[in-house]
Amino acid sequence: MTEKFQTLSPTEGRNPRTTELDGLETVDVLRLLHAEDRVAVDAAGAVVEELAPVVELAARRLRDGGAVHYFGAGTSGRLGVLDASELMPTFNLKPGRVVGHIAGGSAALVEAVENAEDSSANGRLDAAGLGPHDVAIGLAASGSTPYVGGALEAAGAAGAYTVLISSNPDAPLAPLADTSIVLNTGAEAVTGSTRLKAGTAQKLVLNGFSTALMIAIGRTWGNLMVSVVATNAKLRERTVRILCEATGLAEMPARELLDRTQGDLKVAIVAHLAGTDVARAGLLLDEHDGSVRHALEAATGVERDGRS
Repeated sequence: MTEKFQTLSPTEGRNPRTTELDGLETVDVLRLLHAEDRVAVDAAGAVVEELAPVVELAARRLRDGGAVHYFGAGTSGRLGVLDASELMPTFNLKPGRVVGHIAGGSAALVEAVENAEDSSANGRLDAAGLGPHDVAIGLAASGSTPYVGGALEAAGAAGAYTVLISSNPDAPLAPLADTSIVLNTGAEAVTGSTRLKAGTAQKLVLNGFSTALMIAIGRTWGNLMVSVVATNAKLRERTVRILCEATGLAEMPARELLDRTQGDLKVAIVAHLAGTDVARAGLLLDEHDGSVRHALEAATGVERDGRS
C-alpha cells in the first residue's frame, strides 16, 4: 500500500461490519445501515463541549452585525445551504445573516458539478466578502476539500473566525481553522459514501449549532418558536397555537390579537403578558434585541418563562 493511501481519511476506509452488504436481505441491509447511523449520533454528541464556545462566539458576532457562512462541497455543501435557508421562516432571521455556500453554486444543489470541489480559488472567491465580525465554517468530511480550504484561508486572512467540521482526526485543513471539530464517524457502510454517517453527523451538528445560536440571540421563548414567520396556512395556525400556549388566551382572542399585531407573535405575547399596547410591546422588544424574556422582565419586573 502506498503512503498516499495510508494517509487517507478514515471515511475512505473499508467497514469490516458491512463487507457482505450486497448478500443480505433488504431488511438486514436496512438494519445494518441503521446501526451505523447510531455511530453518527454518538459522534455528534461527543463534540458538544467543543461546539458550545463556537455558538457563543457566533452569537456575539451576530449581535455585532456580523454573519455566519458555511462552506462545503457535495453533500456537505448541500447540508450547509439547507441549514441556512431554514432559519428565515423558523426564526425570522434576515437574509445574509447565516449563509450557505456550495462549490459549483446553485446548480450543485440538484446535480453534481464536475471538479467544483477541487477549486480553492472559487472557495477564496466565495469568501471574499467576509470580515472580522464574521464566522466561516468549513464542512468537509475528509477535511481536505480544496474549495473549503480556499474559503477558510481567505476568511481567516480577512479576520473572520474560522471553524472546520470534518470526520478526519488528521484533517489537512485543520491548520487553517481557529477551531477544528472532528466527528469520529469512521468508515462508511458503503466505502467512501460520506453522505451516510459523515453527512448525518454533520446534519446533527448543524441542527444543534444553528438552533442554539438562534436561542442565544433571543429567537425563542422557552421552547416556543416565537419568531416564526407565518408564510403559509400551516404556519399561521401554528402562531395561533403558540400564542394560546404562551398566554393562556382562547383561540378567538388569540386570533384577534395577532390581527392587531399584523401577525407578529412576539409583539402579541409581550403586549398581552405585560398588559401594554402593541406599540409599547414593539418598543420593549426593540430595546431588548427581540428577546421576549428580557422585554417582559423589563416591563413587569418579574422573570417569566415560556410557560403561561
